[in-house]
Amino acid sequence: MLKLCGVRISNYHNKVRLALLEKGVEFAEDDARVPSQDAAYLERSAMGKVPWVEVDGRTLTESQAICEYLEDVYPERPLYPRDPWERAKVRELVSYVELHVELVSRRLHKQAFYGGTLSDESKAQVERELAKGLAALARLAKFAPMIAGAELTLADVCAFVHLPLVATVTRLVLGRDLVDELLPQAKTYLKALGERPAFQRVAADRKTAAEALRKK
Repeated sequence: MLKLCGVRISNYHNKVRLALLEKGVEFAEDDARVPSQDAAYLERSAMGKVPWVEVDGRTLTESQAICEYLEDVYPERPLYPRDPWERAKVRELVSYVELHVELVSRRLHKQAFYGGTLSDESKAQVERELAKGLAALARLAKFAPMIAGAELTLADVCAFVHLPLVATVTRLVLGRDLVDELLPQAKTYLKALGERPAFQRVAADRKTAAEALRKK
């Protein structure tokens, strides 16, 4: 059986977990695998990051590679359209959410979550780049009702796990919710996604994991 390894406070772990749940794939989970640079850990995850999956004694890292693998091996409940163009458009949306929005906002985590301080210049640079990424995403997103069109896709999974975190860090560090300002459809859209059973389950488990971490 496939095993998902990581922590439930990780948005990338939750991306894979949501994909597994929506696709109806039976899996085990080790949700206590915090990132590490120990030699034994690096044998499983070459960067020492989460998540990774174990399949028949082998490991696969990077959430997007894992989700592509799941799509190939478990095609019965797809998270990509059949049409090649539409599949590419879903991949495009995933790239915009992760590379031009989430990855940019991650530079604010130092101040938002880890007690560090960013210079005004650094914050201003992130704000400019993030505004550009969100504006670009707004031009691509359909919200009809899903982000790529009528059907749920991996792009929706990514939006659900990443955009609320982006909104949180921009409020904490920049004093403004850039997601709400530049992607105003997101609030209603994310609320509707959150009513799906798998999304409810992942969101609740993430909240529980975050509360447990705060108590340590």
